[in-house]
Amino acid sequence: MSRLVAEARSREGLTIADALDLMGKSGFGFVMLLLALPALIPIPGPFGMVFGSALAIVSIQFALGFRSLWLPSLLADRRVSTNAFEALERHASPLVRKIEHFVRPGRMETFAGPRMPYLLALPVFCLAVAVALPIPFGNLAPVAALCVIAIGLIERDGLVVLLGLGVTLIALAVTGALLYTAAGLIPWI
Repeated sequence: MSRLVAEARSREGLTIADALDLMGKSGFGFVMLLLALPALIPIPGPFGMVFGSALAIVSIQFALGFRSLWLPSLLADRRVSTNAFEALERHASPLVRKIEHFVRPGRMETFAGPRMPYLLALPVFCLAVAVALPIPFGNLAPVAALCVIAIGLIERDGLVVLLGLGVTLIALAVTGALLYTAAGLIPWI
């Protein structure tokens, strides 16, 4: 993350495509983390919608086995300011550090192996849609689930990936409850 912040400072911001290029072929876990964390930034803007949409597109590409990532120019060319990257590092680091306390690389590796991104594409897609929804504070639980899964994949800890799938069920239930409550507040439905 600090590499992205340094690069954003030198270029006065980065596009999403630039950030993904800097990540290289780091794997699905790094891409998930990169695209999920900006939705946690507590500043005004459509971060959840933009990054959730990008993550949904990327998850479909992983499910289909694409070798390189592609985003439509509407998302890929979206510039993210240096301040946003600094805020991302400041707000995301505590969450990532908390998750990393539980990580043991190589544990239950079957659930964090090279085939897992194909199997995780559907739950990640559902979480990405939940992040993209314009629900106030509704993206916190899905982003937390995405971070847990991503760190499990990065560290090859299958137990953390399974824990992330459990958090996914909770996050999707919370999102469903928020949508149901919001729908009940609209009198014409």
